[in-house]
Amino acid sequence: MQSREQRLAEVFIKLADTLGDDFELAAFLGMLAESTVELLEVDAVGLDLASDGHVLRVFATVDSPAQLVEHDHPAYATTEELPLCLRGKVIGSMNLFRTGPVTFSEQELTLGQALSDMATIGLLHEREHRDRQELCGQLQQALDSRILIEQAKGMLAERTGLSLPEAFAAMRSYARGKGCGLKAVASGVVDGTLRTASLLTP
Repeated sequence: MQSREQRLAEVFIKLADTLGDDFELAAFLGMLAESTVELLEVDAVGLDLASDGHVLRVFATVDSPAQLVEHDHPAYATTEELPLCLRGKVIGSMNLFRTGPVTFSEQELTLGQALSDMATIGLLHEREHRDRQELCGQLQQALDSRILIEQAKGMLAERTGLSLPEAFAAMRSYARGKGCGLKAVASGVVDGTLRTASLLTP
């Protein structure tokens, strides 16, 4: 059987491991809520997280697993709110609940805040990783488009005797006239589906 220290170490490792392809936000928050209920021996834990312009709410109790909820957290006799915060950036909160008038000790609040801090670090790293992947994808698409356009420009110039600037101007003029993207025109030139004569017609 795991000791409390072993269980705590296991939870911290899970909170730090957010960069895998199988990361799921709801499952991560559910794990955090259930683990906090267990480790702090509280009656319930609620998590509020600002995500993509919305507030995501997760609620777990000692008797039920974590689940996504749409309403505010229910009322309890004793509550404590801990911020999900890193270097002044607040992304949400962790709410601790007890049914009876038993206050939270300084040790419990310290541990609760440590869990909140570790979760915040993991979540912000995951967001940065996702944003970086999206940016890399956009840059790759832009590079691929540029390569395709340059290839089409060279092919058109070779077929027609136009200079490279003139070939590019012809492609751009056709794209504007047809209301389509330059990349689509370049693709048509390269694969032969767009007739050269069409590009040279005023």
